[in-house]
Amino acid sequence: MTTQTRTRVLTGITTTGTPHLGNYVGAIRPTVQASRDQSTDGFYFLADYHALIKCDEPARIQRSTLEIAASWIASGLDPDKVTFYRQSDIPEIPELTWLLTCVTGKGVLNRAHAYKAAVDKNNAASQDPDSDVTAGLFMYPVLMGADILMFKAHKVPVGRDQIQHIEMARDMASSFNHLYGEHFVLPEAVIEESVALLPGLDGRKMSKSYDNTIPLFAPAAQMRKQIAAIVTDSKAPGEPKVTEGSALFQIYQAFANAEETAAMARAYSEGIGWGDAKQMLFERIDREIAPMRAHYQDLIDNPAQMDKILRAGADKARQLATPFMVELRHAVGLRALSSGSAAPVAKETKNALPSFKQYREEDGQFYFKLVDAKGQVLLQSLGFASPKEAGQSIARLQSEGPDALADLKPILEFAPQTAGALSKVLMLLKAHTATNKK
Repeated sequence: MTTQTRTRVLTGITTTGTPHLGNYVGAIRPTVQASRDQSTDGFYFLADYHALIKCDEPARIQRSTLEIAASWIASGLDPDKVTFYRQSDIPEIPELTWLLTCVTGKGVLNRAHAYKAAVDKNNAASQDPDSDVTAGLFMYPVLMGADILMFKAHKVPVGRDQIQHIEMARDMASSFNHLYGEHFVLPEAVIEESVALLPGLDGRKMSKSYDNTIPLFAPAAQMRKQIAAIVTDSKAPGEPKVTEGSALFQIYQAFANAEETAAMARAYSEGIGWGDAKQMLFERIDREIAPMRAHYQDLIDNPAQMDKILRAGADKARQLATPFMVELRHAVGLRALSSGSAAPVAKETKNALPSFKQYREEDGQFYFKLVDAKGQVLLQSLGFASPKEAGQSIARLQSEGPDALADLKPILEFAPQTAGALSKVLMLLKAHTATNKK
């Protein structure tokens, strides 16, 4: 009974590699801590469908799924108190992906950061813009939207680079709701500003792409050896050292409390030798990780037990997904022929007015767009420094209609061939706004 009144929070990890300290600090540890909040209903999943977009090594995906699942549980995630599942164990998710595909404009997906980056890279290399771009990469935001909307998540913790995907999920939900009635909850992105991006052995962001990671549950001897390889400057013992820009200090700070961090900063200023500093770092990390290491290894050595946990989680998730998918199938007309006609939701919404949507992108600027009932983008703004500026432009378009286009054209984007149709839309919105003010 209480589940329905709690805030539903959903997060996933793509299964393409061995978890490292950066994953632990940035994703695993904060989600485990959040899972203990009694006011939330946690959904945690292994994004193995997403893994297929970037990895074509079956054994690697299988191994990574086991390692990430074991890491989450060994770190304290209680599968009995949350919904913990493997994405590919929920067949309703790819089915929902198709329903969302049918209400998502291609223009929306054209603007997805990952797709645009691939196209830009190809253009820079004088190649075909879509060279080596799979439909999976292009459709990635729709699959992510299905992950979120399937379980009516209220909050989705993401990094700044993922904000756009949450905005897209909201657009998909709005488009579907416009056409078929209110079925989806519109999710909100939660940005954890305090979550650290851990540097790797070479000082760059810790990432398997750079081959600079420290595996989370590496044996103690291996972890000590890798910590010893962290790049430092050439200052000798006794020479004062600065904490700013020090990868070693940043990693230490991610594990230490305020008092320990201050002590390490003093040691830096007093000229601690790098060997001693690295030993301190190893001891501090190992103090936190060592108690989990045996549990992790037990799970790795017993994949059948891990399968059992994930199957139980999938059963729990499908108790929600299966009836919801029946509801959605019925809504779109995929139902028994003897089941009578649908409520006239679609007829009522065919004439639904386009609407403005204002949002913030990862570049920190504010944007707005005008979308029709199907989610097709009719008009897209350039960036504004503040939400107030964006709101003022929207207000002008709503009150002045096509008359505002000439003045605002420098900050708007729309295809020339749509200008005439856009003017008609704005006239309709202007009339509607005037009517509502009376």
